Amino acid sequence: MRLSDGLSLCVACEVIGRTDLEIEQIVTDSRKVKKGALFVALPGTKQDGRAFIAEAVKRGAAVIVAEKEAGKNKTAILEMGVSHLPIGEETTVFVQDAHEALFRLSSHLAKKPAEKLRLVGITGTNGKTTTAFLVQSLLSTNDKRAGLIGTIHTDFGGNKKPITASQTTPGILELQEIFAQMEQQGTTHVAMEVSSHSLDQRRTFGLRFETAVFTNLTQDHLDYHQTMDQYYEAKKKLFFQTDGLSVINVDDPWGVRLKDEAPGKTLCYGIDRRDDIYPTTLTLNLKGIAMAVQTPIGEIEIRSALIGQYNVYNILGAIGVGIASGLSKESIADRIAAMQSVPGRFEKIDLGQDFLVVVDYAHTDDAISRLLQSVSSLTLGHVITVVGCGGDRDKGKRPKMAQAASLYSRLSILTSDNPRSEPPLSILKEMEAGLLGQNPKPRYEMIPDRKMAIARAISLAQTGDTVVIAGKGHETDQMIGETKTHFDDREIARDALSKRAERPLRMVKS
Repeated sequence: MRLSDGLSLCVACEVIGRTDLEIEQIVTDSRKVKKGALFVALPGTKQDGRAFIAEAVKRGAAVIVAEKEAGKNKTAILEMGVSHLPIGEETTVFVQDAHEALFRLSSHLAKKPAEKLRLVGITGTNGKTTTAFLVQSLLSTNDKRAGLIGTIHTDFGGNKKPITASQTTPGILELQEIFAQMEQQGTTHVAMEVSSHSLDQRRTFGLRFETAVFTNLTQDHLDYHQTMDQYYEAKKKLFFQTDGLSVINVDDPWGVRLKDEAPGKTLCYGIDRRDDIYPTTLTLNLKGIAMAVQTPIGEIEIRSALIGQYNVYNILGAIGVGIASGLSKESIADRIAAMQSVPGRFEKIDLGQDFLVVVDYAHTDDAISRLLQSVSSLTLGHVITVVGCGGDRDKGKRPKMAQAASLYSRLSILTSDNPRSEPPLSILKEMEAGLLGQNPKPRYEMIPDRKMAIARAISLAQTGDTVVIAGKGHETDQMIGETKTHFDDREIARDALSKRAERPLRMVKS
């Protein structure tokens, strides 16, 4: 990419130095700078890229792009003024908006791949991942190839080697690289989870979505957003980047508000509210979901291996995307039936035992309530739930998560999730606060060691019971302090089941 061509796309640039340079690398991390690179100094929530300009120049950056205002970081080099910048052979470009410049430059370097793809953005507290998997299945037909970007992995659509995601929604640079690879492999559509953090931090700046889905909004990430209104406002930004239909869950009160505030046309779904898309008949069991769904294109008979009422909402949202994409009733029904499961979402661990073990990513009180309501309605025996809360995250949801677990469980076992820098026992005490003073007194145990907690739950299960291991789902590591170690709930559960099978069953009095 010739620098002058890229800069011609940016708004209000002030250039000091040459513009006849050929640029082959754009970076935002000074540690990744190679000789001749273009370094964009992004102002961020935790650190200001402008403080790393000197390091980028030292490593050989040929071009520095930065905002002229110093922003939050009072030690940023740019605060010293233009004359004090480390300008030598490199070119310095001042812009009004570094995110806008990064998007335009990186998109131009990658030959604007996003413009050749049809993007479907999915946002909400719960249900994003399953809805994204359903949408990918819906949009993968004979003449379409759908990719996926989300919490579990990035699937390029053209190969069968998904790449593990570092964030639910990658940054501007990484997205351009992913879109370019997808476009090269013949991908036509992309189902993309869009987190509130990414919207607030402008990681999706410049992207235009063909369709957007709102699943729900419940308490989460308030350590970052502070209030539910600010959390909602971050989510709402997606719908102002959408050119087509907004598919909205109007059983959720925030969805009702979004219906009124979102620009453009909406397609609304729910179970209780009969708007554009809703089930007229519904059967739920451990084999899955069967329902007749009324839609603007007529009634659709749906059969799915997914389990629970919360997955009914995910399916209804996906149906909305199918309708917005012009799919037939038959195609929608067939492609939903084809999607059998999602890793770490109501994932059954079955070694032939006479009780059910389920691993699920549920990590908010609403998600746990929805999960356990479904489990308790389908379980012949008792429900035993293992649940933990992450350290250095929203503390307000800790007692609520414990309450949700105890409300629908015979026994709740409070344990660690990713304690990070917090003492595990202090997190458990904050969870326990939600159980104290309740009448009748809930049955619970506190076991900080997650492996021991899972083993304890499985050792207590009897015929017809269900053990739910909530919080980590597909994750394969655990953060304690600054140390990341391998930890997979599914592996731990299988190991506990194997050891249980090796010894005589000891009946436990209820």
